[in-house]
Amino acid sequence: MSSLNKCMIIGFVGKDLELKYTQSQKAFANFTVATTEAWKDKNGQKQEQTEWHNVNVWGAQAENCSRYLKKGSKVYVEGKIKTDTFEKNGEKRYSTKIQAQVVTFLSPPTQKGTQPNNYQGQSHQMGTPQNQSQSQPQQQPAYDPMDDIPFG
Repeated sequence: MSSLNKCMIIGFVGKDLELKYTQSQKAFANFTVATTEAWKDKNGQKQEQTEWHNVNVWGAQAENCSRYLKKGSKVYVEGKIKTDTFEKNGEKRYSTKIQAQVVTFLSPPTQKGTQPNNYQGQSHQMGTPQNQSQSQPQQQPAYDPMDDIPFG
């Protein structure tokens, strides 16, 4: 019997990424992504719940993410759920994260040269940019994504 471990989220980066390297010089970065669900309760009052997701990226993908993703950037992350077990103060603890396989930058550039020219749909799968048709026009969002950030 086979199974599937895959998740997909769209949200906002919680803080600037910090790029690090292993002893063998392999790049990696950890960052958080906030996703917010909004609804109206039975009294018609707007309610919101924000979930924070820990994301881990490796190799060239980590380098690209540290270069282009900043606090507040809108991002699509696709990957698998990974849970690490560790011991702290004699207690068994768990840390769950998304091991990113695809990262797509969804925010427009904040200043010239800070993100790839075709930022919408710019994907990095296993550290390699996906080729996109140059004939497709670049679509600008009709809203300011900074308005949707669930934090200050």
